[in-house]
Amino acid sequence: MTTTPDAADTTGLGEIERGAGRVHVDDKAMINARADVNQLLPLKYHWAWEKYLAGCANHWMPTEVSMQADIALWRSPNGLTADERHAIKRNLGFFATSESLVANNVVLAVYRNITNPECRQYLLRQAFEEAVHTHTFEYICSSLGLDEGELFNMYREVPSITDKAAWALKYTKSLEDPEFRTGTPEADQAFLRDLVAFYVVFEGMWFYTGFAQILSLGRRNKMVGIAEQYQYILRDESIHLNFGIDAINQIKIENPHLWGEAFQAEVRTMLAEACELEIAYGRDTMPNGLLGLNAELCEQYMRFITNRRCAQLGLEPVFAATENPFPWMSEAVDLKKEKNFFETRVTEYASGGTLDWD
Repeated sequence: MTTTPDAADTTGLGEIERGAGRVHVDDKAMINARADVNQLLPLKYHWAWEKYLAGCANHWMPTEVSMQADIALWRSPNGLTADERHAIKRNLGFFATSESLVANNVVLAVYRNITNPECRQYLLRQAFEEAVHTHTFEYICSSLGLDEGELFNMYREVPSITDKAAWALKYTKSLEDPEFRTGTPEADQAFLRDLVAFYVVFEGMWFYTGFAQILSLGRRNKMVGIAEQYQYILRDESIHLNFGIDAINQIKIENPHLWGEAFQAEVRTMLAEACELEIAYGRDTMPNGLLGLNAELCEQYMRFITNRRCAQLGLEPVFAATENPFPWMSEAVDLKKEKNFFETRVTEYASGGTLDWD
């Protein structure tokens, strides 16, 4: 099914064009492709297929993780400080609905406008992982006996959380319109903004303060069940981020006219704004700091992360060079072996035929 760009069926549900020429690799493109989106092979973007395979190998479910130690600690009057409880609840409140916001963007905006089948294959895997992450916060909420109304409404009721969600959602408003179509410079740039907002900012910047908070607690042997689940989520999100970066950079290669100086400046402004919103969230969640962690360190970390995202996009840094105050966060992503929390638990973060058992 080969058509002109203007008439290309990006849904994959259009009428079959009998006797049309076969799809060739060169026909494939990230956006505005002329190729049949139902035909996976021949692959053009092997990086997308590899990320799909990596996601499948990383399969996990929250209910595999015991919450008994966390439940006992949460119920203990002296198990956690008031500041630790505040940080945990704010943390869970942000993540509880954020995964759904990302999933909605993937399904309603990104999938429809990416015209490459191997990328779509990965997006289907990512959408499932977002569902697993949302399931994780339901599991944590029910395990600890938290007020579900309070937790799942924080994105409407806590300003530091609302501000982040509202900032991101404005970049997907036009894309979720069924009538939206890429194909013009303005529309294509709108799509790129969405990819930056949700992959680079939402998943690549805004999740990291929360990860640092919970993994820091886990390093002190507190809330180890939640920390284990967050480590799994962090590894999933690292693939999501890398897919998004690769997708943006590939679109830039194929459409260099979209990545002019004015648009680059706009993206840098987006990252700077997002960094400040995350810094405000860090101050809200840790007004007095926690043992080994405080809002000032998280501010330094976010400036480091923001500059790193700029480099990945080929942009000049937003802030002066700064060191990573949490080098152990990189270890949480890079470790091949998972801490063996329970005797019967597998130690490889993988499933099926790729597992190694103790």
